[in-house]
Amino acid sequence: MTRGTAPDIGPADGDALGPERFAADGDLRLCYQAAGDPADPTVLLVGGVASSMDWWPADLCAALAARGRHVVRYDHRDTGRSTTCPPGAPGYTSRDLAEDALRVLDDLGVDRAHLVGLSMGGVIVQELALEHPDRVASATLVSTSRAVRGPDDADLPPAAPELDGLWDGPSPDPADRAALVDAAVAEERALTGRGTFDPARARAVAARAVGRATDPTAGTNHFAAEPGAPFAGTLADVRVPTLVVHGTEDPLFPGHGAVLAAAIPGARLLLLDGVGHQSPPPSSWDVLLPALVEHTSR
Repeated sequence: MTRGTAPDIGPADGDALGPERFAADGDLRLCYQAAGDPADPTVLLVGGVASSMDWWPADLCAALAARGRHVVRYDHRDTGRSTTCPPGAPGYTSRDLAEDALRVLDDLGVDRAHLVGLSMGGVIVQELALEHPDRVASATLVSTSRAVRGPDDADLPPAAPELDGLWDGPSPDPADRAALVDAAVAEERALTGRGTFDPARARAVAARAVGRATDPTAGTNHFAAEPGAPFAGTLADVRVPTLVVHGTEDPLFPGHGAVLAAAIPGARLLLLDGVGHQSPPPSSWDVLLPALVEHTSR
């Protein structure tokens, strides 16, 4: 069922992180990189749907590591160099995808880490905080929405109409790497909305992501995977320290950050001005990084 992974490689030129390593569980291999001193608090970055670890840019990881954190990013299944299934035939559930974060921590020998999740990654972090609070020192939820609903939850604002049809239509030919990069940049541009968009930076990340991938189109399996066993609890049951980070210009989840923070006991909301649905851009780091350092010091 699986198509394997690409061979081990070291970091690309200009990449400030360490060599790529693999966490193994049976036939499954999850590719990850780390920066910083392993003796420092571990911060695990969990990416969005169909996104490899490249979308947590290396300079952001290095900037956080320079502030005294052991920073780890990883490729979800069906992205990057992690185990890849044929498009349309995921051999796993969404629960498996979420619990892969724990597999990476196990390979590192880390019992408890600070989890930072972006978009789908934020949903994963919520789920792990509910079912594995012993493994989650803190949760940071970036550009995301609620993973589970409670009986009193209100409806959330819909996505901006400009995003209608964004994911309709077939993926580019996997062999046409230039078209794949163009498509990734266009998607990033749309999701940034009226926020800060750097086309050269987005293209560099997209080119690295496409270049590293065993199959750059396999990430669509994340949408096709069966849910698996549901995670128990509601957001009112989350008991780990939680920071919600949300861009003021997020067109996919407009206003969801405030609703999410209100639903989690003791959660704090950090709004990033001029930021869309994206990995926080460098223009936001003077606000983001001190908040992350403070939040992950507990």
